[in-house]
Amino acid sequence: MIANNVKRLWSEGHTVLNGWLSVASPFTAEIMAAQGYDSVTIDIQHGLVGYETATTMLQAMRASGVTPMVRVPWLSPGDIMKALDAGAYGIICPMINNAEEARQLVSCVRYPPLGARSFGPTRVTFSAGQDYGQHADNEVLCFAMIETADAVKNIEAIVNTPGLDGIYIGPADLTLGLTGRKYRTGFSPEYAARAAQWGFDLVTVSNDVQLLRSAATASVGQFRQLTGAASATMDQPEGGY
Repeated sequence: MIANNVKRLWSEGHTVLNGWLSVASPFTAEIMAAQGYDSVTIDIQHGLVGYETATTMLQAMRASGVTPMVRVPWLSPGDIMKALDAGAYGIICPMINNAEEARQLVSCVRYPPLGARSFGPTRVTFSAGQDYGQHADNEVLCFAMIETADAVKNIEAIVNTPGLDGIYIGPADLTLGLTGRKYRTGFSPEYAARAAQWGFDLVTVSNDVQLLRSAATASVGQFRQLTGAASATMDQPEGGY
């Protein structure tokens, strides 16, 4: 089985830089994967991505050598196992609030006797290697997403769950849950660098939607500044996140 590059980087003491995909496009996935990220995550929870398209996105990322991961919609065994069979090298599962839910998550990711994952690796035996079944439990990453006050209260029990590789902080939901205020810092390189200094082992910088919007805004703004041309469209309200 092809080794998980994220684990290699961790063993060498590096912080992993993760990209994020919300657009259902294999071409976008291919472009993002080729930009130098260590890992790239397909967001099936909030992204506009279904299972079949996620599979083609995983295929599109293969040539880059980037570690492909998936944020599944929920703690659903079927969704988790299908994402792994399609080729995900890591699972990020939202809304894990206690040790029992963390245990259920691990059980979905690991084969018996460590878990209850059903064996039928489909595509991943082609993308990762024919010996996938013998090595998957050691190479596939399992992240519990921490987003609520309950999860914070139960954090020690969650992180001590056997087979769990780490926790992934959801700053927007966590801020709402703890303070009731909207998270505003965003996913800037500066904030990610600060998080790395705080000791985070993996940081996500922006996503395809934000990068496209920022680049388009900058390009349009520069043109209008240089030419003095006014916009022919009506002002639109700000959107996105």
